[in-house]
This record gives sequence, structure tokens and C-alpha cells, in this order.
Amino acid sequence: MRKLYSLFIFSILFCSCKSAQTLYNSKTKIQVNIDLINVKNDKVSVELYVPKIQSEEIVYYFPKIIPGTYSEDNYGKFIDNLQGFDVKGVSLSVLKIDANSWKICNAKTLSKITYLVNDTFDVESTHKIFSPAGTNISPDNYLLNTHGFVGYFTEFKETPYQLNIAHPENLFGATSMIDLDKSESNDVFRTFRYADLVENPIMYSKPNFTAFSANGIEILISVFSPNKKITAASITPKMKEMILAQKKFLKKFNTTKKYSVLIYLSEIKKTDPKGFGALEHPTITTVVLPEAMGIEELSEQLKDVVSHEFFHIVTPLTIHSNEIQDFDYNIPKMSRHLWMYEGVTEYFANLFQINQGLISENDFYKRIETKIENASKMNDTIPFTIMSAKVLENPYKNEYQNVYEKGALIAMCLDIQLRESSKGKKGILDLMHKLSNTYGVKKAFNDEDLFSIITKITNSKIGSFLETYVSGSTPIPYHIYLKKVGITPSISKTTGNIFLKDDIPYIIVNEKTKEISIAPSVELSEFYTNLGIQNNDIITSINNKTYNLDNMYDLINESQNWKNNDKVVFKIKRKLKVLELKGSIILPLETSKTLEATDITKKGLKDAWLKG
Repeated sequence: MRKLYSLFIFSILFCSCKSAQTLYNSKTKIQVNIDLINVKNDKVSVELYVPKIQSEEIVYYFPKIIPGTYSEDNYGKFIDNLQGFDVKGVSLSVLKIDANSWKICNAKTLSKITYLVNDTFDVESTHKIFSPAGTNISPDNYLLNTHGFVGYFTEFKETPYQLNIAHPENLFGATSMIDLDKSESNDVFRTFRYADLVENPIMYSKPNFTAFSANGIEILISVFSPNKKITAASITPKMKEMILAQKKFLKKFNTTKKYSVLIYLSEIKKTDPKGFGALEHPTITTVVLPEAMGIEELSEQLKDVVSHEFFHIVTPLTIHSNEIQDFDYNIPKMSRHLWMYEGVTEYFANLFQINQGLISENDFYKRIETKIENASKMNDTIPFTIMSAKVLENPYKNEYQNVYEKGALIAMCLDIQLRESSKGKKGILDLMHKLSNTYGVKKAFNDEDLFSIITKITNSKIGSFLETYVSGSTPIPYHIYLKKVGITPSISKTTGNIFLKDDIPYIIVNEKTKEISIAPSVELSEFYTNLGIQNNDIITSINNKTYNLDNMYDLINESQNWKNNDKVVFKIKRKLKVLELKGSIILPLETSKTLEATDITKKGLKDAWLKG
């Protein structure tokens, strides 16, 4: 978002400081002290000690944007009372330039800066920060996405950081970093540079974690469940199965030796996070999901979202362009290749599940058809490379969701073509292996060169596909590519969702009262009308079991076992009356598109695609 500065702000940009390049000793460090013990008014105090500065002025920044979010979030908005001091404690002149920048004059004498940090979770209605990239400050949980607590000087971005965190003794700090302090109430972490600090979030909460080894990777799973409904131990078996399957799928692809999953389960109250999902880092993933989910539903959601984040180890954390390698937190230049960073990653997160036997072929086909359907609702004529490069701007940012739909389908089409041209021997994972052999964590490619690089590795047909359908405006004929592996579309009648039709819910929740009610304006299906249920009715119980926000996911999960003609009793509140509505279940039927394996002559190529 572009702001117009007041004349006052404009004038202070021209303070009497003399501009000069800041010099520093590369052997020095920036020390940051974060106090989680003496928290006042829901704000955390931070002290940052700076190396010796040789210039008259310096600017301290908080990120406007961080890697992996593709949105401008302005973390400086959550910083209060930033001050600068010399070694004697004398206050220096500090001028706020914009939402994320503070200019400090007489910087040669600067010894430390101090400020207060507000969290993002409490005020999610006032901003659009994705919850897994946000921050939390509460007595029983501190989610430190470090970019929300620590900023940087441009001149010192490559300088080592030391993070000292004072915390209550009963809280455990879960992270992939190594704590260098053995005391119970203080942790010390060190990183080589600011970018490494940003990639290492920490979650402090009462111990609820498991640690185990999975095929050479040390795994830490830490869970914050405010009502103690979910333990780390209860989700670990499925998580371990998933990570072992991912490692097996990736074969010899180099992965991290340590990986942490930080899971924040939300009560969905007014001050709770509601941006559900996950955010990747090289050795850690932050996850925010509803606590009300049952263990089975939660495990399924974690399988999808955490596997997606884990596969980011392939791209962009390993294979990436200069835009990613030299990421600018305040003047970002976006890459053209979200089709690879997010699309290939999302494709792998689905492909590995059929490849490793975690889902059936039909389940996989349903996922692909759903992505085709979702992609069809987006603007299919915007070149994907242009959308990617301009994803922070209108109208392109409204198309971002398509990276998980069309982006994954681009990867699928490439995979099928590569299997076809190699007679089933090689696919898109082999392409990623080859790219990683040339480019890696510390070696980036030029953004504009990627298609020619891929063409040289593969063949001209792949190059033509990329130019026509990824950088071009031609919609992809998905079914032509699926036909190569014997998959064709069909129409079928399936049982619909009792509580959801397309993207429209039949039920809503009052956050204050926790009551579940029938949506006021939606046209109700025969399931509801047959029982006499009306819009705005409040559901108190079904078959003598009380339901509200706390166990709403139990209701959704249990409804999946309902059958036609089963007897059911709803107790509802309608205006001032309490009614008991009895009847038989009539499940909704929906006409849906499906994909089926119909050409037996393509079975060999299909099996190589799915199981190779």
C-alpha cells in the first residue's frame, strides 16, 4: 500500500545528519535482548546493542514483507516507542520515516536501541498478516516469528546476531536453533546473519512436544493447545509416517538434518488467530489450525499443510533465483517462478501421498479434478510468470491462490510429459534433482534464464510448453495431458456435504455465544427442509449430543457416517422457543466431475507417473 506522507514527515526526512556510508567490523555482532518475563500491557520490551558505527546517521528497519508470504505486511506497525541511546544512556534523536523505518542521528555514538513489540494475533481484524507469519504475546504462549521482534540495519544484514531471551521457567522454547544457555529461564541463540534469524521462529509454551529421528532427520513437534485437547504425542505417529514417506519419495535429494514443526491451535475467539495454514522455513514450519478439530481431522490437515511446507526444502529453499537469494525485506523484487516455488511444491505434497500409498488412486484423481475446477474460476489468460512477478500488485495479487491450483497442474503436465519422453523412467522430481546439482542454497539462477536452463536439461517440447502455457496466455488443455496416462473425465452422482454446498456454508458460528446456527440467507437442501429446519435456527443438540463451537468439528466428522433413512433428532432454538425436530436423514446428491483410468494400454506410463 502506498502512503502519502504529511508535510511534517516530509520535513523530518531532511534532518541535520550528515549522510555517509556506514562502516563496520565484520567480526562484530548484533546482540538482541528480548524480555518475556516483564511483559506490560501485552507488550514485549526489546534491547538491541549495535556494533561501532562510523557514520552520522543510520536507519533501523522492520520488514515490509518476508519470504514465503507474497504480501506486504509492514511489521513496523507493531513497534512502539523506539528510542536510541549512547553508551552513557543519553537519548539520541530518532525520526520515524515510515511504517517500517526509523532514522537515528548522531549514530557514531549509538550504543543501543530499545522498543516495545505488540503482537499481531490480538488485532487480526485490523491487518492481513497470515497467522503463521504473525506473533503472539500471552502468558501461556509466545510465538516469536523473529521478523516481528527484531529488525535490521542495511549495513549490518550480514553481521551475526545473538538473541538472548529471558522467559518464564515453566515455558519451553521450541525451535530448530540450538540454545547455548543451559539455565531454565534464559535462552541464547546465534545466527550468521539477519536472514538466518528470520528463518528461525521460536514458540514458547508449556512443554507439549515429542522428539524423534526419521531416516536421518531429527524431528521436533511442539503443540500449543490452550484447552489441552491435543497432545504432541497423539499426532506424532501420523506425522512420523508422513515424514518417512516424504524422505523415501525424495530419494537422494539433500534435506535438512533437523526439522521442527510448531503448531498453534486456536480457540477462534475474537483475539485468536484465524488465518489457518502453515509457513515454511529451511528447518522449521509454523502452523495455525483450529483446536476444535478432532484428532483425525487435525492429522489429515497436518498431513497436507506440513508436507507442503516440508517440500519447500526442494524449492525455493534449495532451487531459487537471485530474487530469493538476495531477498529485500522492504523493496522486494518478486520472481517470475511461483509456478515452481509453490506449484511444484503443492504437486509434490499430493503426488507423494499416492506414490507412498497414503491415499488411493481415486483420492488422487479427485484432488486433481478439484484443482482443475478451482483453477477454472481464476483468470486463466494472465501469463503465470507475469502474475508471479507482479503478485504484490492489483489485479495480480487476487490471483495468488492459483499458485496452488494451476501451479500444481503445470507441474503435473510437466511430469507427465517427462515420463512420456523418457518412457516412464524420469519425471519432474528428476528435473529438480538436476537443477539442485547446479544450483543450491548458496547458488541462485537468473530469473529470466530458468526456462532455457530447463529446456537444455530436458527437451524442446518442455521448453515450448513453458513458453506457451506458463509465460504465455494460452489456457492449458489439462485433459490432453491426462489422456497420455489413460485418464479421462466423467460425470458421476456423489453424496454432497451436509453442511456445505460449493463454497457456501449451511451453518455459521457466533464467536461470543459459541452457538451453531443455520445460515440466514442460504437456500436449504432437502436434508434441512425434510426435518423442518429453518434459516436462523440455533442447533443445541443432535441425537441428544450437545454441539457448539468447541466440538463443531466432531459434528462435521460424525455427520460423514450418517446414512440415508437413519433416524435423527435435532433440538433447536427458534426465536423464544425450543423445538425438537425428528425425522429421517436425506443425504444431498451432487453431480460432480471426476477423473477415471479408462485406457488400459496406458497403464505402464500411468504407474510410472504415480509410483515411479
